[in-house]
Amino acid sequence: MSVPTIAPTALAELLSHGKPDEQIDLIDVRTPAEYAHVHATPARNIPLDQLDPDSVMRDRPGPPERPLYVICHSGSRGQQACQKLQKAGYVNVVNVEGGTTAWQSCGLPVVRGKKTLSLERQVRIAAGLLVCIGALLAWLLHPAFIALSAFVGAGLVFAGLTDTCGMALLLARMPWNRTTEVAVSCKTPATAEAMPR
Repeated sequence: MSVPTIAPTALAELLSHGKPDEQIDLIDVRTPAEYAHVHATPARNIPLDQLDPDSVMRDRPGPPERPLYVICHSGSRGQQACQKLQKAGYVNVVNVEGGTTAWQSCGLPVVRGKKTLSLERQVRIAAGLLVCIGALLAWLLHPAFIALSAFVGAGLVFAGLTDTCGMALLLARMPWNRTTEVAVSCKTPATAEAMPR
């Protein structure tokens, strides 16, 4: 089943013209640390690795048949979350194209908090570090250590082909990505900062 998408500007248009009883439900499936750094003003955080479709749909406000919008960093985790919800039988889910990155690029309102490294950057740093360590150990100690670099390279190819990254899933569980703060900004949605275009 394909995942429907919506442009950030189209979602913002729905938000601005919506009636109070037709509240838009937007969940952000990034890690709590990424969410605390910056998130779309109307979004609430439910990390992808903690996403339970039944509890999400049961606990949401308003009528259950209205769409559930999903946002992440750039769209990939949002798509995975939508697919997970669809597999559980909830078909009225929509992924926000381009994620929070596109939301900010469109100049839409965001809430800012403590700066963190995105999960994608953490994966690139960890993968690069492991490749360098494997090459260095192969050069200094034993050629068999080159297998570490080959393993990481194969993992990156797999992640690119399947759009699923085991290293990202592992890093998402690390303590620095498990902040208890949901948003450290004291701004309310009405005064949240809008990014310049």
